[in-house]
Amino acid sequence: MRVKAYLKKEFIDLVRTKMIFLVYIFPSLVLLLFGGGIKLSVNHISTIIVDYDNSKISNDIAQKYVASKYFDVEFLNNEKEAFKLLKNGKKDLLIIFPQNFSKNLIKDKAEIGIFVDGAFPFRGLMIENYAKGVFLSLVPNKIKLDYRFLYNPSLRDENSIVPGVIGLALLIAPAILAALLIVKEKENGTIFNFYSSKVSKTSFIIAKLLPPFLLHFVNVFILFLIAVYIFEVPFRGSFLLYVIASIFYLIVSIGIGLLVSVITSTQISALILTILITLIPGFLYSGIIMPISSMSGEAYIEAHFFPVMYYNHLIYDAFLGGVGFNSTLNLKYLLILFLYGVLLILIGSWLLRKGER
Repeated sequence: MRVKAYLKKEFIDLVRTKMIFLVYIFPSLVLLLFGGGIKLSVNHISTIIVDYDNSKISNDIAQKYVASKYFDVEFLNNEKEAFKLLKNGKKDLLIIFPQNFSKNLIKDKAEIGIFVDGAFPFRGLMIENYAKGVFLSLVPNKIKLDYRFLYNPSLRDENSIVPGVIGLALLIAPAILAALLIVKEKENGTIFNFYSSKVSKTSFIIAKLLPPFLLHFVNVFILFLIAVYIFEVPFRGSFLLYVIASIFYLIVSIGIGLLVSVITSTQISALILTILITLIPGFLYSGIIMPISSMSGEAYIEAHFFPVMYYNHLIYDAFLGGVGFNSTLNLKYLLILFLYGVLLILIGSWLLRKGER
């Protein structure tokens, strides 16, 4: 009955303070903004072509760039002017066909100059690969490539970004709410009611953490619907895996909020600290920008200390992979998430004292 009374009080406060609307607005807004705003593909590459060869082969290659949606091509005869535009950041790519290019190509000794603006390394590498791809596609007798893209054959940015952002949203929002619900008691002085009452510490924690869990469990389905029906991300895997992984992940998130509430005494400090320990690591180690497998050294080790890596592996499998419970790695990551969440709750419960310290 005491837990029920606390729960009723929490839900009334959430409605009265309008915070319940933020519970659903914030994660959905994060997904809509990040899912639609982050673009990893490169389009409309501002390109200069300087053709000293003026042969049929060099012209065919140049026209291939012109016809591509990825390149906006301008032809110049002066490479000094072209390099000046590249240096000033007005152009992204410079391609130079040297004299006798076509003749050298027949002798297997042809060279072509590709100069890329490398001010932004990731974008520069993408531009370089696009430029090479066009050239190689027109010289099949010299180099033959047989490649295909698995899991995301259309190479849509949404397919690779949106599932990862779900992991980010479900890490930050529940942790913030769980931390604020406890810290506000300290800030308002109502925590002394808990200190002096017969309510056990376990009942108090259940009453404080159950609302964030229940409210954000609804977000698990809302974010799924946004991903599938608004961003049109395919869902090829197990929905049960998605739900179970999300439940364990929510426990982890509210466990983080519980720990933050123990070491902070004001809502603003709890908010800032929660954002710092969830947003930055969550974004870096979510796999949105860079796969964890491609990291090395300290970054690779650090990624394994954060729960977002395990959850996002499971969610990418649910949306794009489709292996589901047949993967021993998925089962291992589910167990890690469960133990991670239980450990955080136990530590937070142990540190929360029923009385002032």
